[in-house]
This record gives sequence, C-alpha cells and structure tokens, in this order.
Amino acid sequence: MDLFNLEELGKLLTNYAPKVVGAILTLVVGFWIIGRITHMLRKSMEKRGIDPTIRPFLGSLVSVGLKVLLLLSVASMFGIETTSFVAIFSALAFAIGLALQGSLGHFASGVLLLIFKPYKVGDLVTIGGGFTGTVNEIQVFNTVLVTLDNKHIIVPNGVVTSNVMTNISGQGIIGVEFTFSIGYAMDIDKARNIILQVGKECPYILDDPAQGVVVGAWGASSIDLASRPFCKSEHYWDTFFYMNENVKKAFDKEGIRIPFPQMDVHLDK
Repeated sequence: MDLFNLEELGKLLTNYAPKVVGAILTLVVGFWIIGRITHMLRKSMEKRGIDPTIRPFLGSLVSVGLKVLLLLSVASMFGIETTSFVAIFSALAFAIGLALQGSLGHFASGVLLLIFKPYKVGDLVTIGGGFTGTVNEIQVFNTVLVTLDNKHIIVPNGVVTSNVMTNISGQGIIGVEFTFSIGYAMDIDKARNIILQVGKECPYILDDPAQGVVVGAWGASSIDLASRPFCKSEHYWDTFFYMNENVKKAFDKEGIRIPFPQMDVHLDK
C-alpha cells in the first residue's frame, strides 16, 4: 500500500511539477509585466494632463482586468476548462452593463472629456444644452459648473458630449458683444465717440484688437450701435457690467436719449 502511494505520488509529481513550476513562473512574470504596463499607463496619463482623480481609477481598472486574464491563463495550464468562467463573466458584465447603461455612458463621456480636454477647470463655458458657468470640477460622471450667482450646476457628462459645447474663455481673450440703442434724432458720431471713450476708460478692455463701434441695425424706433471690445477671458463679466453701466451714465450726461416703446395717438375731431 505504501509502495502504491509512493508510485502514485511520483506520477503526480512527474505530471504536475512542470505545470506548477510553469504556472508559478507565469504568475511571477505576468504580475511583473502587468505592474510595468500599469506604471507606464499612469505615467502616460500624467504627461497628457488627465485629471488626477481619474488616474488611479483607470490604472486599477486596467490592472484588475489584466490580472483576471492572467489567472484564467494559468488555470488553463492545469487543464481547467475556462470557457464556463468566461461565460459567467460575460453574463455578469452584460447584466451590469444593462443596469448601469446610463452611468457607463456618462463615465465614457467623462473619460473622453478628460482625454481631449474641450474645456478645463476655470474655463467659462456653455454646455449641456444651455448651461453657462465656470467649470469648477470635471468628475468621472459629471461636470460641475459655478454660475455667476454662485449656484452649482451638475451636468452629466453624457449630456455634455451629446450637445454643442461653447468654451467662452478657451482662447485666452474674448470679445464681449454689446448693442447700444439710440433715438433716430441723436447724433451717431457723438454716440460712437462716447462708447469708445468709455471703452478706453474701462480697465479690462484690451487695446489690441482695438474696439470698434458700427451701426448694427435700424430698429423700429432706434438706431442700434454694435460694439465688440476684447478683454481677458477672466474679465468677461467685469467688462460686460462696466460697459453697460458707464455707457448709460455717459449717454445721460451728454444728452443721448435711449428710445423706449411708445405710441403716438392722433384724435380726429
């Protein structure tokens, strides 16, 4: 009996020892390679400037996926049927994908935003079908905006990428659109000079490109003067409010009347 057990043990060692050694070597080398791949991925994400909040998540995701594949490969070296494992994992992945379809879409959109960077933290943007504000944070699933009145707007990344995105401050300098209406009886050149003078006094407006004032349209009861002074992106709202207030004050001081809706009634006796 003892001799039989020794013979069986010898056969088992002969049959499985190379497989065990090969599996151990495969695991050691495989884990080393996976570590190198994960390290290179994280370095690449750092060089590309991908948001630090998502780097560990993506690195862990790739590492876990590669380790699962490695373990399945090692199991197949012992003759273990891995088809059933793959089928179970596929079914689980399919079920989870259906349950988290919307969230996974937002996640994928967040990854694309972080890679291609159509905007960054601090940019003034209009995204998600009309939400305007300063980008406060780009999360995995959402983009957080801060509005002028300090409200936080949380826009799902899937909504962002499926709509038109306008990066208002993406170029560093920006033109601020203005329309100043004056009455038909007012002097256009005088009103133009007043607007240009206010622009020169504005501490935020740049000299280059120079501000201009043109007749934009003939309205029903007014001449509309259009102007587009340029400023640094971070001074957009400062310029907007400064010009609106001070042009009105200068018009009042110089007697430039601003038209308002009115009706002339003629009575026949």
